[in-house]
Amino acid sequence: MKGVLIVLSGPSGVGKGTVCQALLNKQPGLKLSVSVTTRPPRTGEVEGVSYYFVSKKKFFELLAQDKLLEWAHTYDFFYGTPCEAVEHVLNQGEDLILEIDVQGGMQVKQRFSSAITIFLYPPSMEELLHRLKKRASDSPEDIQKRQHWAAKEMQMSTQYDYVVVNDLVENAVSKIQAILTAEKCRRMSKAQ
Repeated sequence: MKGVLIVLSGPSGVGKGTVCQALLNKQPGLKLSVSVTTRPPRTGEVEGVSYYFVSKKKFFELLAQDKLLEWAHTYDFFYGTPCEAVEHVLNQGEDLILEIDVQGGMQVKQRFSSAITIFLYPPSMEELLHRLKKRASDSPEDIQKRQHWAAKEMQMSTQYDYVVVNDLVENAVSKIQAILTAEKCRRMSKAQ
């Protein structure tokens, strides 16, 4: 049986990376997709683990060759998910999670109808702002941009199969695990 593709989206600062990492530690057989980006690496990010860091020229070559399952232009940079890597993992029977923005999430939903889409919601806008400031990787102008965009992204949450509030990482992970279990049971019942 093919693996399950999970799309996890949410506004910048909601904790997508933290939730994904905790989920990977608790969910056997789950892999995290590595995206390509034109953004420069942040402190601690590793090539091929965090992202594949590429030039704009290389990014547009991948796009022109239809080698990206989804792509987005966010905060002055381009991001995308390589198709070949997604297919390889799913064909191995392993589950794969894409940690991507709303633009990309909607593209995956159109191109990969069996994907499970989950929107990670902050407990409040105040908490989201606090998290953005606490990570200390963005300028005040960038934080303001991200906060403005977050309100628009949260309106798109109705387009997702599920909404999970990230109040505590452990709670969010438990809910996503429950969603994955339910979806696998549903797919098994349809296969029989």
